[in-house]
Amino acid sequence: MVDSTGAAGTSHGTVRIRDGAAASPAMESVFANFRQYLMGWGATEPPDLGVDLFRSGLAAPQFNGVVRVRQTAGTDVAAVRRELTGVPWWWWVGPDSPEGTADALRHHGGRQLTVMPVMMRPLGEPVAGHGRPDDARTRSGLHVEPVRDGGRLRELVRTYRTSMGIGPGPEAGMVRAESQRGDNADIVRLAAVLDGRVVGTTVLITAHSVAGIFLVHVAAELRRQGVATALTSAALRVGRERGMHFAALVAGPAGEPLYRRFGFTTAYWYRLFDFPD
Repeated sequence: MVDSTGAAGTSHGTVRIRDGAAASPAMESVFANFRQYLMGWGATEPPDLGVDLFRSGLAAPQFNGVVRVRQTAGTDVAAVRRELTGVPWWWWVGPDSPEGTADALRHHGGRQLTVMPVMMRPLGEPVAGHGRPDDARTRSGLHVEPVRDGGRLRELVRTYRTSMGIGPGPEAGMVRAESQRGDNADIVRLAAVLDGRVVGTTVLITAHSVAGIFLVHVAAELRRQGVATALTSAALRVGRERGMHFAALVAGPAGEPLYRRFGFTTAYWYRLFDFPD
């Protein structure tokens, strides 16, 4: 669900949200979809920690962390931190964690990096003007195609890695993690291709009746030229073809206006925390 702007670096202290706010059945499916996607990077079951924790081992915080607190009793934050020692990581706090989770993290040294909107829209009739990926007209020759394996998968990973500001070191591990996900039957990877090279990416997970849209990234030299629009159009089409009821994503500041034009609205928020050394 996280779009091309990345997650960290923007503080939204004026946003008023309440931990543990009850989610609708549709939103419960959205958060289940999001958890499945993140846990797919490397689910682990530490004993008695009461959290959904994933650890890929990759040297980027997007691929390691905590996505939910399951238990209502106090969580052993120190034990969770020990479990994630040695990798960069984030702690996601949404309505699927108990009320007071954010305050508990602050108490244990957590730092709120940002507040990110969780946006969704029904997958019924297409939004006028955005029912098909025809925005490639802004760049002659641009098209969107599925990516399965081989060199194209490596190119897709390289494109979103570069856009995310991740160095080349983790790239081989990222390609391996993509190809070895246990839920690859639910995953659709899309590449925007121009002149034979990948210039934009998105990854969908179609699960829990939701098309979760992740890793919307565009090469820096082609931003604001319709590439993200074409990718989003294609993602919505794939979600409808797979019989999903909703599309959902977590938006960064640059992507939010685009998604609103597609009919997405903000339903909840995630707070994103890290623990400085």
